[in-house]
Amino acid sequence: MELTRIFKSSDAENYAVKPLPPHSKINMFYFYVLQSLKDKNLYFGYSDDLRRRLKEHNDGRVSATKNRRPLECIYYEAYKAKKDARERERQIKRRAKAHISLKRRMAHSISH
Repeated sequence: MELTRIFKSSDAENYAVKPLPPHSKINMFYFYVLQSLKDKNLYFGYSDDLRRRLKEHNDGRVSATKNRRPLECIYYEAYKAKKDARERERQIKRRAKAHISLKRRMAHSISH
């Protein structure tokens, strides 16, 4: 997968997409939704390394999901700031309207 960045050309008002150098590291934080393939329940979380965190969940190293394995990632959002990813997780867990809205957005990704 080739990473890209968007930059504003100094010659024009248009934005262009340019490949990132291979050594570039993008620090992102992720709000994610996992679904248990065992009981179909959803789990919400955030992490700075989505692949590692999914592996931790599926290896049984997360107590909240240990008995709900296997899990699959059905949705995620990327943020530049950790605080934004953490806030999104809290918003979904605490506010019914936000939870319902997110479930609507993922309607075709959730298996029943």
